[in-house]
Amino acid sequence: MKPYPRYTLRVPRSMLDRVAFVAKYNGRTKNKEIEFIVRKYLCDWERMHGQIPNIEDDE
Repeated sequence: MKPYPRYTLRVPRSMLDRVAFVAKYNGRTKNKEIEFIVRKYLCDWERMHGQIPNIEDDE
């Protein structure tokens, strides 16, 4: 299994602070909280628009 690829996310400090607050409340790291948020967004999007096809990395 390949490790997760690294990705730098640039967001305003105020937004990151809010994510940190929610992550702490939920007992997660900021990274896991962002992963949770993205996963939820994608599931909601697919519910409205249909499943996104699997895209394999060529690397």
